[in-house]
Formats: sequence, structure tokens, C-alpha cells
Amino acid sequence: MDALNDQPLNLGNSPEFSSKRTVFFVSDGTGITAETFGHSLLAQFQSVTFQQIRKPFTNTVDKADEVIRHVNHVADRDGNRPLIFSTLVNPEINQHVRRANGLFLDLIQTFVEPLENELGVKSTHSIGLGHNIADSKQYNQRIEAINFSLAHDDGQLNRGLEQSDVILVGVSRSGKTPTSLYLAMQYGIKAANYPLIPEDFERGALPSALPQYKSKLFGLSISPERLAEVRNERRPGSKYASIENCRYEVHAAEMMMKREGILWLSSTTKSIEEISTTVLQEIRSDRRAY
Repeated sequence: MDALNDQPLNLGNSPEFSSKRTVFFVSDGTGITAETFGHSLLAQFQSVTFQQIRKPFTNTVDKADEVIRHVNHVADRDGNRPLIFSTLVNPEINQHVRRANGLFLDLIQTFVEPLENELGVKSTHSIGLGHNIADSKQYNQRIEAINFSLAHDDGQLNRGLEQSDVILVGVSRSGKTPTSLYLAMQYGIKAANYPLIPEDFERGALPSALPQYKSKLFGLSISPERLAEVRNERRPGSKYASIENCRYEVHAAEMMMKREGILWLSSTTKSIEEISTTVLQEIRSDRRAY
């Protein structure tokens, strides 16, 4: 049984009075779909703290029994039913896990049955089709994009920039690297990233490798306060991390991006998913790799 470190806080006998709830993500595959959809729904309930337990590859009755025992244990311990987000495709396993003492939210059957009725055909009920690598073109596109983004991280390689779909620019630690990798992994986008440094501001010009690719540039900025906080985690007490230097760099970078006509946004309060979605909209890419 998985170890549970946090003890739920029960404020009453009814579930609505509990500030903490346990959530199970159960799947006969990786569970990525269950987690992604579940997180989107749970984000609407910000007054509740959710403890998450993952149960991927639940593809046998024995594994389903283990999930049931775990859910029932948590229900007895917490005094309320856990939430179960399920993408179990196998009907037998699905029905088995439904016996658990939890609120069972079936993300497959909720949508598959209406689609079967509308399309007039039965689904295959095959496990893992959403992450099947049989479509080698999309799979290879994504791997190629990841390798490209790693090779062109932080301006370490100028060669091959013409192959990029987008080049992210901004001061150091403004979120360029995680955004580049997310675009590559999720969408097969070849995203390079290039830092804007004090030498660029002193010259009043973009790094020499970038002007010819201006149509591919997208800028990220960040609040000086947040930037100083992030940099201090890496190099505490340094000039690099000082609030004065952060204010200077952020202001100079934003002025440069405005002067050069580069679209940009502040990453301060945005998730990587939000930043990436905005970038995709702006580069108008119709490439997708799921």
C-alpha cells in the first residue's frame, strides 16, 4: 500500500466540511489523461487541499483489488469518500474498481457512450491508444523537437536556428527553458531559447544570431521581485540576483522587445501551460503531437 504522509483535516461529519480530500487517479495505462483532466476540475475548488495518489497500469483484477483495498482504507481513515478519477478502458476492471468506497468519476464511459451513439459504431476498448507510438511520424516529430530544444537551450548553439518553429528570448530565469521543453514534449514544436544579457543592453541590440530570425522570436519577461527570488535560490547574495540588477535587466529587456517589435508576455503569474498556449497561438502552428 502506498505511503500516505499527510493526515486529512476533518472539520465536520459531512464531506463539504473537509478542507482536505484524497484523490485517486486510476488507469490501465499511464494515467496522464486522468491526472490532466482531474487537475483541471479540482482547480475549481481552491478552498480544498487534495492529496493525490496515482494508480497507473491497473490492468488486472489483482491490481484492481489492491486499488479497492487502498481506497477503502483511506475512506475509513479519513471519514469521507476519496475521489476516483478513472480512465479504465477494460470494462471488467472498470466495474471491479467501482466497488470501492469512493466517488467514481469515469472519464472514459462518460464520453465514449455518447460518441458511440452519435457515430453509430462501437469503440475498440483498447488500452493505451491515446499514447500509442505506432504513429511513428508524430512520435519521431516529438523526439526530434525535444533533442532540438535541448541542443538550442540558453543560446548554446546557433547552428540550425532556421529549423526552429519559435525562438524564446528574455532575461535569464524568466521561464524560457521549461517552456521550450514543454512545447517540444507536448506539441512537437522545435523551440530554441536565447538569453538577453547586460552586454546586449549595453550595445542596444539583439544577440547577433537573432535579427535574421526576428519573425520567429517571442519574448518572456518576469517581475523583478519574482526574478530576484528565483535567482537567489541559485546564486544567493550575488549581484546577478540583486533586486537592483533584476529591475535593470527586466526593464532593459522589455524596452528592447518593444523597440524590436517582438511579441512578449510576463511569466510571473502564468503556468507553463498558459505560456505555451499563448506562444502556440502567436506562431499559428497547426502541428500537434499527442
